[in-house]
Amino acid sequence: MVVLICYDGSGDAQAAIDRAGELMPGSDAIVLVIWETILEAMTRNGSLGMGFGTLGAYDDADADAAIEKGALDTATDGAHRATAAGLNAQPRTCRRNDEIAAVILRVAAEVDADLIILGTRGLGAVKSLMLGSVSHAVLHHADRAVLVVPSAGLAEQRQGWVAHTRLTAGSA
Repeated sequence: MVVLICYDGSGDAQAAIDRAGELMPGSDAIVLVIWETILEAMTRNGSLGMGFGTLGAYDDADADAAIEKGALDTATDGAHRATAAGLNAQPRTCRRNDEIAAVILRVAAEVDADLIILGTRGLGAVKSLMLGSVSHAVLHHADRAVLVVPSAGLAEQRQGWVAHTRLTAGSA
């Protein structure tokens, strides 16, 4: 079995690795970190045209190399965590050239992953009790099994919600 674990270092991503180790010890795992260049991040966030330069003037290969190295370091840390959890893990990075969910699904196809595992939500700016936009998109567009794992803190919050719904359902 080949498991693709999406990793960004967040608590949810760490929980995903730990759960994969519990459920599938000894499985082959690829720990994927997706990165993007400064220009891509600025373009996506609308920072260009706000005093940060223009597309034609951009050339910061050193900064992009540092970002790519940071992604590899994160993937390597995740692979170490996965190995400690009982998986045969390898780090992998991929430059973002599309929506993150699309990149995840493309890599899953490339490595012929049997299962995609990711946290409920990552390190994005918006946090909620709902699925994150990436996990939501992967679930809706995947052609293979997907396991979405909440962090311990989020799982605890959700247990409170489940207990509350049991109480209100019992009084109806």
